[in-house]
Order: sequence, then C-alpha cells, then structure tokens
Amino acid sequence: MVVNRRPPTKHGLARVLSKRGVCSRTQAAQWIGEGRVTLSGRTIRDPEFPTPVDSDAIAIDGKPLAKRAPIHLMLNKPRGLVTTTADERGRDTVYRCFEGADLGWIAPVGRLDKASEGLLLFSNDPEWAARIADPQRGPDKTYHVQANAMPEPAQLSAMIAGVDAGGEHLSAKSARLLRTGEKNAWLEIVLDEGRNRQIRRLLAAFDIEVLRLVRVAIGDLALGELPKGQWRRLTAEEAASLSPL
Repeated sequence: MVVNRRPPTKHGLARVLSKRGVCSRTQAAQWIGEGRVTLSGRTIRDPEFPTPVDSDAIAIDGKPLAKRAPIHLMLNKPRGLVTTTADERGRDTVYRCFEGADLGWIAPVGRLDKASEGLLLFSNDPEWAARIADPQRGPDKTYHVQANAMPEPAQLSAMIAGVDAGGEHLSAKSARLLRTGEKNAWLEIVLDEGRNRQIRRLLAAFDIEVLRLVRVAIGDLALGELPKGQWRRLTAEEAASLSPL
C-alpha cells in the first residue's frame, strides 16, 4: 500500500518565526541578518530561506525554539497612548500597560489612535490577528462617540450611505443616537472595516467634531467593566468566537 504524504508546509524563516509568535517579522529578519538564528545547526542569514513551519531544528542564540502557547489579550486603552512598540518621538505607548507582565512578544490587533480609547486586542498569534483584521470576514467594531453637535436623523442615514472624503468612500455599517446633552451628543457607530481615522473623518464631512471616541466592542466581545489601563486574557471561547477558522 502506497501512502502519499504531503510535504511539510514551508515559509521564509523570518515568517516562520513570526507565525510561531517569537517576534515580529521585521525583528526576525534583523536577527537572521545578524547571524543569531540557526537551522539544524547551520547559521541562516536569508530571511526568506524555506523552512517548515513546525520545524523543531530552529535555534536563536544557540537556544532551541520552544513552541509557545497562543496568547490572546484585551486591554482597555487609555487616551493619550500610541499603539506602537516604540515611538520615535518618545511618547508613551500601549505597552506601558503591560509593564511587569511576563508575556513575551505580543502585538496589537489593529489600532486605536492616540486620542481614542477602549477595547484593543493583543496576541502572539499572527494568523488569529489577521483573521480579525480581515475587512471581509473580520468582526464588526462598535464605538461610542461623543460629538460636538446633535446630528439629525437624515445625517445619521447619510453616514450609513457614506461620503467621499480624501479620495476614499467612508461609511458606517450603522449609526444611531444614544443620548443628548445641551450642546453635544453620544452616538453609537458600528464599522465593518477599519480605515485610518475613519470615524473622525466621516463625522468631519458633516462638520461634526469628535470629542471622545471609545471602542466598546469587537464582535460579541464587549469592553464591559474592565478598568481603564487594565488588561485580561481572553477565554478560549472568546478567542475562537472572534476569529473562527
């Protein structure tokens, strides 16, 4: 009886290190270029060197690469932090919230700009993150937005229909009024895609300024009562529901 076995899936070595949750692909390429990575005892300096994804022959600085358990976290991002590992202008980053935690390499899943706050995901699993960020299949994102005006129903409908701004068509999946004050209002806006500063630019097209912007949910995962600046691990069920295979 002849058994046909599929050859192991191979990717460039830098991508394999990233997929295994060791570091970012850029960091991996740097380590490889520095001669810090070996495969079966051989120093590899080509980040694109074909490597089996599940290879147990990879070592970094002479230490065999151990398989890491996937990490999926949620953070209540405070306003004023930038979503990056390091900031060239010296501003505080979201990684300040993880100081003292032994998590290894984790990366943000998507972004929130400096002035925005609320639910932000992190993981060491690039494939899981990519499925969440996929504009076609990824989960919706829900935001509560404080605006400096009280939009009319026709304006909310127009936000859903969309407008052309800066060469892009910007729209919301849904937009509704939550509550009003004397001079401003809170809106709930749901997006099914993520463009740079999308909500701020969309509302600006209607001469409405965003005073606060809080992401309160991604798919069925709600920010809930998680304190600002705090984080927690997702349950296996939560992680699976956000990024189904």
